[in-house]
Amino acid sequence: MGRTVDADGVELWVEQRGEGPGVLLVAGLGDPAEAWQAQLDGFADRYRLTAFDNRGAGRSPLPDGPLSVAGMADDAAALLRALRVPAAHVAGFSDGSFIAQELALRRPGLVCSLVLMSTMARPDPYFRTMTRFWNWMVERAPDERAVLEAFYLWVYTPRAHADGMVDRFVDETLAFEHPQSAEAFQRQLAAFAGHDTLDRLGGISAPALVLAGELDLATPPRLGRMVADRIPGAVFEVLPGEAHQPFQEVPEVFNARVGAFWRDVEARDGGPAARPG
Repeated sequence: MGRTVDADGVELWVEQRGEGPGVLLVAGLGDPAEAWQAQLDGFADRYRLTAFDNRGAGRSPLPDGPLSVAGMADDAAALLRALRVPAAHVAGFSDGSFIAQELALRRPGLVCSLVLMSTMARPDPYFRTMTRFWNWMVERAPDERAVLEAFYLWVYTPRAHADGMVDRFVDETLAFEHPQSAEAFQRQLAAFAGHDTLDRLGGISAPALVLAGELDLATPPRLGRMVADRIPGAVFEVLPGEAHQPFQEVPEVFNARVGAFWRDVEARDGGPAARPG
């Protein structure tokens, strides 16, 4: 069961699973902690996993005032301190990968390694236009189902639309008891659209794995490669035939690759990552 944690004055909803070295899972735009269910289940035999709702998503309240990626990175750092996790493998997806980048830059001692899935360092014109459309889409679509069906066109593979997976995700999202409001979606979106670490990524010292889906429309592989090229020693890989959310569509593939990366980092460091105190 999850719980609310006071992260330096910010109330964040947290789900934890397993025992072992610390792992922090950082969700993307609008996603609650449950987005990481396949990883919470898949890695619990080896790691102490923490997933949480960012400000304005799920059960974490939307505060007054503007949101920023840097502020959400500070939330993640405060959460690790509140949970007495001295350092963790950090995996961020999409906009959560923006938060993970900032966390590694602002609090490097907290980050044992970075996994950046479906990422970028600076929005390009396509991304900015796409997010402007999303901004008014949540207000003008006829209903919430239509919003999700349109939004998921950028997120999942044609395969997932054809085999019923997307229909299942839509139904699960509509049934979720803590839906994100249009205001919270728009304010998170504005924060993420302002993300820019391009000229600072050289300051990341943590081992990094950057993953991109071959068919990703929102954050295509060329943007992920740009991130990997700027982080010293980062590994970049493209997942063939996948789109924006392979950690949900093909969790066995994602988990196998990420698990191998974490084991390699731990072996190079001479042992497991720091354990929660």
